[in-house]
This record gives sequence, structure tokens and C-alpha cells, in this order.
Amino acid sequence: MLVREWMTKDPQSVTPKATVMEAMQRLREGGFRRLPVVKDARLVGIVTDRDLKEATPSKATTLSVYELNYLLSKLTVSEVMQRAVITIAPDEPFERAALLMEEHRISGLPVVEGGAVVGMITITDVLRAFVRFLGLREGGVRVTVDLPDAPGALARVAQAGPPSNIIAAVTAGVVATEHRRIVLRVAGDDAEGFADRVRALGIDVRDVR
Repeated sequence: MLVREWMTKDPQSVTPKATVMEAMQRLREGGFRRLPVVKDARLVGIVTDRDLKEATPSKATTLSVYELNYLLSKLTVSEVMQRAVITIAPDEPFERAALLMEEHRISGLPVVEGGAVVGMITITDVLRAFVRFLGLREGGVRVTVDLPDAPGALARVAQAGPPSNIIAAVTAGVVATEHRRIVLRVAGDDAEGFADRVRALGIDVRDVR
């Protein structure tokens, strides 16, 4: 799965010369939380709803509405945007985008190719992928097992599949005693009997739902 398969293509953007008010209006109208800042078709920064809110005076200000609007009409995106931007290429693995967001504690990445913004990938896209990877909309039975963290262990579980179909298998990492926890989703004929077939192979079934 590549980033280009999950990203929002041709996202909305603003120029550095756009006013803060213009950027806020674009975010509000589009329901976005961030906008790439583009100059001469190349990415030069990013501005988020938080950046824009922090740039506006607090409610405790003594300025009049007229004065506030005047100040915001003069304040440009270039003055509040983030210039150091974490980006990703469209042909990078999708999980690389999730890792970057987790490592840098950000909720969205511009997708850049040849210096130009061709998409945006966000935490919402990561959640959509998570739902797809786990087969959550396909029904079936969810079975969690602990396997030895060794080659060939997953093949043993696959032996218990028929007549059912294993539609998803995701590792939840290494647990105590050098075992790897695997979450599987099984659908089709006798999916309810899958857990018993796994147990018959001497595999530790932790949970069935």
C-alpha cells in the first residue's frame, strides 16, 4: 500500500501573501485543519488552524472589532506559517507516513513530488487504512493468538483456516516469553470454529470476539 493510494489529491493550498483571515476562511469552508503554503508551485511551508488561532488576539483584548479585523487583514500567512515541514513522497509505503506522524507528533503530511504538493495524508487516512487492514467492515470473527516469535509460526495458524477464509492478520508486537501476538479476522464457512481448530494445533488463543 502506497501513500498515493490513500492521500487526498490536489489539496487546497494558500500562498505566503494570503492573509490570516483568508486562510482561516478557507479552513472553515473546507473543514480542513492545515493548508500547504505554496509559492511558484513549490512547497514553502504549512499553516494549521492552531497557528492561525495563536496569531489572533485573545478574547481578553481591549481592541475593538474594527481594530481586530484591520490587524488580521494585514497579517499574512508568511508571518505565522511553519517553514520546516515534514513531507513524504507519493510512492513511499503508507506505513512510513503513519510512522512519521507518530514520531513527529503531527496529524498530517504534505505529499510532495518534484517539489510540488500533489496530496495530503492525515491521521483520518491512517484510521481509514486501519479499518481496511483489519477487515472491520467485512464481518467475521476476530481471534487473537500468541505465537512463538519464530519463522513458520504463522503458517501453523494458516493450517486452521479451511473451510474459513482468513481475511486479515495483523501483529500486535512481541509479548512476554518471546511470543508474538497476532490478531486475525476470519470469515466464511465455520468461521466460529476457527478458534477451536487453532487450539487443536496447540496454539494459545487469547481472545475470540
